[in-house]
Amino acid sequence: MIKKCLFPAAGYGTRFLPATKSMPKEMMPVVNKPLIEYGVEEAIQAGLDGMCIVTGRGKHSIMDHFDKNYELEHQINGTNKEELLVDIRDVMDKATFTFIRQREMKGLGHAILTGRELVGDEAFAVVLADDLCVNPDQGVLAQMVALYKQFRCSIVAVQEVPKEETHKYGVISGEMIKDNIYRIDDMVEKPEPADAPSNLAIIGRYILTPDIFDLIEQTEPGKGGEIQITDALLKQAQTGCVLAYKFKGHRFDCGSVEGYIEATNYCYENEYKKNEKAVALNKYSTFKDKNNH
Repeated sequence: MIKKCLFPAAGYGTRFLPATKSMPKEMMPVVNKPLIEYGVEEAIQAGLDGMCIVTGRGKHSIMDHFDKNYELEHQINGTNKEELLVDIRDVMDKATFTFIRQREMKGLGHAILTGRELVGDEAFAVVLADDLCVNPDQGVLAQMVALYKQFRCSIVAVQEVPKEETHKYGVISGEMIKDNIYRIDDMVEKPEPADAPSNLAIIGRYILTPDIFDLIEQTEPGKGGEIQITDALLKQAQTGCVLAYKFKGHRFDCGSVEGYIEATNYCYENEYKKNEKAVALNKYSTFKDKNNH
């Protein structure tokens, strides 16, 4: 089944300048964990273990993050700080990481095509790290992998957005074939509200079949002079089947300041504080056991 997840991570992150002048937007921390690590954890939870990352200039810190830091680990070995590395060590143990550089920024479609050498001739997932998706019960990617097992076609995640915000997204229209599942008949990249076929907007989670690569190669630059994945997916929908899935969970647009702050507040209240409490209880239990003996 699906084992690989592609992370397009070569963009400049201009909405977060000057912070992203020297730091990849994918490495911006939500509380104490970078955005891309959340995405990798979501992929692992969905049963994927091959992380294929498309990087660009100045993105070395992404590669470094998913590698050992011998000097740091030596310095904190045996101290209470070592437990702060448990999560990232677990991620590194459960997944393999491969990297390729996108030499020119020609749009999301081109970034995905750049990852072809890493993905090979098999269906794969795509995660845009600046879309942070949260569902305590089942991650969005896990929901989509389950759907792929049933339908065996490309799937995009969608959510309803205010009509006046359609110009920020790829927007779909289609026939609902099941609760929250649509068979796509049209896709438009960043339409003005008057031209939008619906208010169902594509967010940064995809499952793509390998024929998408040939379709991207045949796709001319579209909106903004870039090669748009929505244009390639529309061709795929017209000759076969592409589904849109209205996922269960909450999505934060961490490419915007407002969404980033919302994500930070949510993760602090619902994950970080909960983990801190669990660590404190564990320390207390250990202390109590020692004293009882």
